[in-house]
Amino acid sequence: MRSELIARNYAETLLDLADRNGGAAAMNQFAAALDEVAGLVQSDPRVRQFLETPRVPAAEKKRALRAALAGRAPELFLRFVSVLVDKRRQTLLPEIAAAFRGLVDERMGRVRVQVAISHLPDEALQAEIGNALALRLGRTVIPTFTVDPELLGGMVVQVGDEILDGSVRSSAARLRRAMMAAQLPPSAAPAAV
Repeated sequence: MRSELIARNYAETLLDLADRNGGAAAMNQFAAALDEVAGLVQSDPRVRQFLETPRVPAAEKKRALRAALAGRAPELFLRFVSVLVDKRRQTLLPEIAAAFRGLVDERMGRVRVQVAISHLPDEALQAEIGNALALRLGRTVIPTFTVDPELLGGMVVQVGDEILDGSVRSSAARLRRAMMAAQLPPSAAPAAV
């Protein structure tokens, strides 16, 4: 929990920097650069180990990050990453990226949703689902679709911590529970032989 709070504080600082130095365009640039660095840290154990080890001096870590991001990230973002290294918070890059993305989405009136569906939807269906969710949530929706062959039909939508289950399986389970809980009137009971 403590690392999430620290990551959010850094993300808020970066959002403020972006807002004061270019607004939405800077926010998008910083988000792309932050996602790139965080992706490297998460996907490549060598990068993670390089950034985590105390045996590598901070100056060398900053030089390596600057070289990796040269020409692809604004100078202000590079200075932000250097401060992270100076404060020994570079291992929080993935958490900072997630918090920053959430803050930017909130500021832009967007929400990211995960949609699990039984088959790969075509573009028209994706647009229809996105529009329906936007109407229901009252915000611009950025859906990510995944195929779950376990679903018989329908879909399961996750919005943050909330799950909207519209799958056939859950509908059938609700129907079964309702039928099992129903009381039969005395005249409908089978006659004893």
